[in-house]
Amino acid sequence: MKNFVLFLLLISGIACTQNASGQTKTKPDTFEQTLKTDKSAQLIDVRTPEEFASGHLENARNFDYYAPDFAKKLATLDKNKPVLVYCAVGGRSGSAAAQLKQMGFKNILDLEGGFRAWSAAGKKVVK
Repeated sequence: MKNFVLFLLLISGIACTQNASGQTKTKPDTFEQTLKTDKSAQLIDVRTPEEFASGHLENARNFDYYAPDFAKKLATLDKNKPVLVYCAVGGRSGSAAAQLKQMGFKNILDLEGGFRAWSAAGKKVVK
């Protein structure tokens, strides 16, 4: 039991984890730090326009995951620059990150817990 508790403490402190498809899930603090330090990062919100209008991260571009032209919009991004992607809680952004990986993007960060985690962490939101 003691080892299990230590294990949980260890993994809870890890800021980034890579899933089976190769995308990096990133906690809000690390996501924010990347936005601050890498000015070439492309920030994509894959929620619906209505969700986006209710609040989003500063400088985010809205690519509606459910729109018929979603893949075409992803293709407009620069493969040589990092892509930071988020949705409401992480499902759509995880799928979008997998699509980006298949399209040849190398540096993809997916906000773990999505916009809800960002907001819950007290991070800046614009409307």
